[in-house]
Amino acid sequence: MSSLLNRTAISVENLVVGFRLRGFFLSEPRFLKAVDDISFEIGEGKTLGLVGESGCGKTTTGMAILRLVKAANGRILFRGRDLLTLSETEMKKLRRHLGVVFQDPFSSLNPRMMVEDILEEPFIIHGEDAGGDIRKRVETLLQLVGLSQDHIYRYPHEFSGGQRQRIGIARALALNPSFIVLDEPTSGLDVSVQAQILNLIHDLQERLNLSYLFISHDLSVIKYISYKVAVMYLGKIVEEGPTNEFFRNPCHPYSRALLSAIPTPSIKERKEPMVLEGKVPSIRNPPSGCRFHPRCPEKMERCREEEPKVIPIGPDHRVACFRSRR
Repeated sequence: MSSLLNRTAISVENLVVGFRLRGFFLSEPRFLKAVDDISFEIGEGKTLGLVGESGCGKTTTGMAILRLVKAANGRILFRGRDLLTLSETEMKKLRRHLGVVFQDPFSSLNPRMMVEDILEEPFIIHGEDAGGDIRKRVETLLQLVGLSQDHIYRYPHEFSGGQRQRIGIARALALNPSFIVLDEPTSGLDVSVQAQILNLIHDLQERLNLSYLFISHDLSVIKYISYKVAVMYLGKIVEEGPTNEFFRNPCHPYSRALLSAIPTPSIKERKEPMVLEGKVPSIRNPPSGCRFHPRCPEKMERCREEEPKVIPIGPDHRVACFRSRR
């Protein structure tokens, strides 16, 4: 029974995603590693929260898993198959099991298409438009995300931001996927609307046994929605662990800095945020050794020269920091 409860939905191994840089001032093309040798697993029916500053590679990781961005190396195992080795025809057959909800619910919806057309499109692309039940399936999707049949003939601009995001979620659910990448689905929404969307996402996961990669820069959201947290910095995962353990005992200095910046409503519990020195280095020219060392208040000489490996420090808790090994 325990093996059934701990099944893996998707496994990412040594993933590398890079982009070739060309320009007038470059003597020769350079290879920028936006995601550099990262690994993690997401359990079936579970949520992994991927957090970090803007530009650290979170969204690129999610898009690479779905093969919307080309990976340079690594493996992405889904249902026993490596997605990176599949042909376009083979990948199309598996895409029905993978979904995505984008950050901006307005730009991700075609403004010239009514809701009916937007939600019918996945069925048509995958050849499921035969018969007269496609309209019923669209109506079921709308009901599933808290919208009514009256919305079916409206255009995206006629909805609020929260309603548009519900349409995006409905589109992701159209073909009954088992794994969904959620790329900051609540950013830009009012706080009350954020709570509604998060509750919807959580409810759908329990009802449909969905597995999520939830990308966000908001640790408060990550704490609510995730069973495990992975922290990225300049293309690397620097810490990963169960949510409760991570918030109780963050081991990487960068993780502690992120947590210290979370607003606290209670004056008694309020602490001074941990201020990091310097600026975030450019991903085009990352620092030698530990990528965080130019800003780290706990750096040693070893950090400047040697890159720390991600090692286990507890049950399902991993960190890439020399200080955590003492």
